[in-house]
Amino acid sequence: MQRIMLIGPSQCGKTSLIQRLHGEALNYQKTQSIIWQDNAIDTPGEYLENRCLYSALLASACEADVVGLVQNADATQSWFAPMLAQVFNRPVIGIISKADSVSHPNQLSWAADCLTQAGAQHIFITSAHTGEGLTDLMTYLNHSGESHAR
Repeated sequence: MQRIMLIGPSQCGKTSLIQRLHGEALNYQKTQSIIWQDNAIDTPGEYLENRCLYSALLASACEADVVGLVQNADATQSWFAPMLAQVFNRPVIGIISKADSVSHPNQLSWAADCLTQAGAQHIFITSAHTGEGLTDLMTYLNHSGESHAR
């Protein structure tokens, strides 16, 4: 499996997605610093929300095979600058999280538009709670390209 680095705002579900991808029980824990695992890099939302910390994201991305931009489906704003993906020397995918919390179908298309504008090459609609979309994401991570990092 390729190593994925998840970037997204606070409380968007990055840690929960990683827990589900690793077959772990969902256990909320606030990510305080970058957490390195064999197949994942979990980043605090504050690193995206504070531009002074972008350099840590850029440096950490060098150790990933794929960068995943995570936008929760029920969000009312996007923290991703247009074409943010261009700063990473890695494939960038978009992950819509919390798909089970959508109250209106337009929320999913809005989240997908945000990720597309940020430069995401593929969009995955997921829910860590229901498992929706995780099989497609795992298939992508297991079969797409070669390992670039490490």
